Amino acid sequence: MNATTKAVRRESWGSLRKLPSGRWQTRYPGPDGQAYTARTEDDRALTFFTKTDARVWLAAVHTKIARQEWEPPRVVAARRRAEAEEQADLAMGFSEYAERWLARVSTEPNRSGKRRAAGTVRTYRGKVSGYLIPEFGDTPIREIDAERVRALTERLDKIPSPLNPRSPFNGITRPVLIVLMMILRQAARDGVIASVPVVSIPRHENVRHDSGHDSGEDVATPAQVEALYAATPRKWAIVVLLAAWCQLRRGECLGLQRQDVEFHDDGCATLHVRRQLSANTGDYADLKTDAGRRSLSVPGLMVDRLKEHMRVNVAAKSRAPLVPVNVRGSVPLSNTRWGYVWSDSRDAVLTIPEGFRFHDLRHTGLTLFAQEGATLAELMRRGGHSDMRIVLRYQHATRARDRELANRMSKRVEAGSAASGHEGERSPEGDDVHLEGNVSLNEGGSNDE
Repeated sequence: MNATTKAVRRESWGSLRKLPSGRWQTRYPGPDGQAYTARTEDDRALTFFTKTDARVWLAAVHTKIARQEWEPPRVVAARRRAEAEEQADLAMGFSEYAERWLARVSTEPNRSGKRRAAGTVRTYRGKVSGYLIPEFGDTPIREIDAERVRALTERLDKIPSPLNPRSPFNGITRPVLIVLMMILRQAARDGVIASVPVVSIPRHENVRHDSGHDSGEDVATPAQVEALYAATPRKWAIVVLLAAWCQLRRGECLGLQRQDVEFHDDGCATLHVRRQLSANTGDYADLKTDAGRRSLSVPGLMVDRLKEHMRVNVAAKSRAPLVPVNVRGSVPLSNTRWGYVWSDSRDAVLTIPEGFRFHDLRHTGLTLFAQEGATLAELMRRGGHSDMRIVLRYQHATRARDRELANRMSKRVEAGSAASGHEGERSPEGDDVHLEGNVSLNEGGSNDE
């Protein structure tokens, strides 16, 4: 027999073995029919300094088995790891959990099953790093209650609006609180906190303008659109018309290619919106929603200008950008570069009100579309909207136009009745009232002006 074999000591239950190091190792039969050596609760090898210590430990294991309290070492270790992780989660600071949340939302799909755009994740990160981490830091996330959130809200409310310092609203509080609640809801789903604190999120308010702002200033007149078109360099001027009369977003305008324009034999044209130019990456990207993918009839007033623009400025290849950096170039004009071009064009038109945005051209076109009697479904399709609540704003334009026409009709009827001397009787010009009313509707709301 060798020295190792001689070191094995048979006990009444289990066995002992002296290791070359001089320490003792135990071995015993488990109730599951397998043989086990001594392990710690972390499932690591366990040896003993003396034989007596080994025997005491072996006797304790035998007692656990007899009482049916024994578990395999790997099961005990797994449970302890889970408990340790749970305790670590409960003690996790806000900044650490927020970083985990950002990593999750950047890879996992949202509720509609789509992966979030890089710009969306970047916006979330800006709110977290700019406002939430400075506020909460390493505060355990379970300690963030309604009182702490109210204190944050009060501090956020005191920040002046970067767009309009005179505004009572800053456009910061609401989006920051929304991101915070998204993080806390996920923490509740993960079991890090018992429940989400009750937080009052303020409603969305317009911060670009003062309370006395006339919303009509956000809608340009046809003459103002024409002036903006004239003030823009020829190779890029078509963007003004695409936004106003085809109601495209900035990224949609810059994402167009030659293949997206279809001219018909009857002189009409169709615009196929299939992609956008990302402001974050500078590359072509999918549209934000499925509703954004649409085909639009190009208004007759800009068909010839669109043809001329493509003849002069757009390369012959089907995938050539419709708005290239250079004439007949292969690189699309970037969102940033267009921002500078737009700023110069807007400043050159003195009749354009202060604060008028490029996006307001799209708003202009959709408002006129609503005034022409477009239904909500038609407005949603034209604008590529997926949320009806956004389109409801254009009902205001329809109601205002309806009120204007009703008042004009009323005055004409009253004038006709007074002239006939028979108030309350049918005016001989009654038929003309309806006809002229329709003419006024077309003249007042037509895009052909």
